[in-house]
Amino acid sequence: MIIQENISLKPFNSFGIDVSAKYFSILALQAQLDSIKQEYVQTKGNNLLVLGGGSNVLFTKPFDGWIVKNELKGIQLISEDATSYLIEAAAGENWHEFVLHCIQQGWAGLENLSLIPGSVGASPIQNIGAYGVEIKDTFHSLDAYHIQENNIHTFTLNDCKFGYRDSIFKKTLKDQYLILKVRFRLNKQHQLTTCYGAIANELEKMCVQEPTIADISNAVIRIRTSKLPDPKLLGNAGSFFKNPVVSKQHYEQILASFPNVHAYPTIDHQMKLAAGWLIEQCGWKGYRHGEVGCHALQALVLVNYGHASGTEILALSNEIIQSIENKFGVILEREVNIH
Repeated sequence: MIIQENISLKPFNSFGIDVSAKYFSILALQAQLDSIKQEYVQTKGNNLLVLGGGSNVLFTKPFDGWIVKNELKGIQLISEDATSYLIEAAAGENWHEFVLHCIQQGWAGLENLSLIPGSVGASPIQNIGAYGVEIKDTFHSLDAYHIQENNIHTFTLNDCKFGYRDSIFKKTLKDQYLILKVRFRLNKQHQLTTCYGAIANELEKMCVQEPTIADISNAVIRIRTSKLPDPKLLGNAGSFFKNPVVSKQHYEQILASFPNVHAYPTIDHQMKLAAGWLIEQCGWKGYRHGEVGCHALQALVLVNYGHASGTEILALSNEIIQSIENKFGVILEREVNIH
């Protein structure tokens, strides 16, 4: 494995933050894992970060450690039964390209997650979700390498402890594992999820009356393209904040002052508020100060207009969080990982 020193991370994070990593390597083959363990113990210390697509990270300073970019590749059909396919994808596969491959093969279940940036390996860490679907809905299992123990563990659905944009890999097992492969149970019978209003409206615009999984994917792509900036053109990490969950009592208090509040019930009888709506009410949508701002079409997206630093973006997020707390008594939680 080749280890480079003092490498700029600007090409490797979707915010386009230009900071350096003390050490940098690319993992292309699983056989290189022994090299990672050896270097990790002998020379690189214990500050190691595994990077996928770099679409859910904000670097606020140079990384004083070792970054391993996961570029493991491969997609295969493991098995099938009367109703489903078991599909395995290497962690370094591009997520959107993987979704399109599944659609082409007629493997259903991931179409609502089209055009989400990042890698396959990052998808279960974040339990990515969009338009009524989350990874946990189709997740089967994953293989992950424990760096310190130098062995590979298999995690089932229950092992991962999935929550809203959350998993065990963001909590008790954070930074302990390098995900190698992820397996999904995808459907032969195409049970489409069109309950999210924007999809139904978009399908109507497309004049589609009997949608296929490809139609759902195309509708999602059109929606996302219409309101989310392309990171290649404008640095961003997609949704910067999670939608906050509050008690029904707290929701009723907000509703009394703001009758048009955007919210919906959760399965545990609480209320999930639309973070984008909260941010808009505080006047941040379209805000710009120097090289940082809040996107004009989607308030959840913080953007780098060219030469912003990670600390400037973090400072803006802090201001937004404080304003929401002051106005609504709600504390927003960042979805993006800060380093």
